[in-house]
Amino acid sequence: MTAQPGDVVSVHYAGRLDDGTPFDSSEGRAPLSFTLGAGQVVAGFDEAVTGMSIDEQKTVRMEPEAAYGARRDDLVLTVPTDAFPGDAPPPVGQGVRLGMQGGGSIEAQVVDVSDEGITLDANHPLAGQALTFDLTLVDVAR
Repeated sequence: MTAQPGDVVSVHYAGRLDDGTPFDSSEGRAPLSFTLGAGQVVAGFDEAVTGMSIDEQKTVRMEPEAAYGARRDDLVLTVPTDAFPGDAPPPVGQGVRLGMQGGGSIEAQVVDVSDEGITLDANHPLAGQALTFDLTLVDVAR
């Protein structure tokens, strides 16, 4: 049986960047389970698992467009320090949730704090990166 869109699949994976730096793995944890083709994982991951058989292993490299997309400069913004509550500005590296016009929110990370303000980056941390995954299909349920 091969994995097809609509199937619930379980996959063990290890992800690394082009320089070999690991960024995520299911090692020591339960496999990642998701509905194939439902948009629950990046498009390249869905595409890579489609057609795999149980216990099949493969390595796939995804360009940024098939993973978290290109980095976007318009998702980096500087806001006044007084836009944040409290006496001290948030530290570099802290995550913040930004409210959007019309409702909803987006996650961003503090990347700089200066006299000019606080610079936030709402790009996914892996945006602009090609990703390589070692995959093993563990289970398929229809």
